[in-house]
Amino acid sequence: MYLLLCCVELIDKCIGSRIWVVMKSEKEFVGTLLGFDDYVNMVLEDVTEFETAGESKKVNHLKQILLNGNNICMLVPGGE
Repeated sequence: MYLLLCCVELIDKCIGSRIWVVMKSEKEFVGTLLGFDDYVNMVLEDVTEFETAGESKKVNHLKQILLNGNNICMLVPGGE
């Protein structure tokens, strides 16, 4: 329980700042963290989406996105 509380507190400190989110799939997102819930579902704004499929790389720019916490693999504060 203590470990989970520490992780949630760390994510809470990232609200309002840029964060790099690596998904379990071949997608990564960089954006400003607006908020999250107990399941680590996240809302990001001013988002850049990076998708790697084999040798091709695709970049999309999104105004806002909701990410499912079950599909998040890694979070990097201040990521670019």
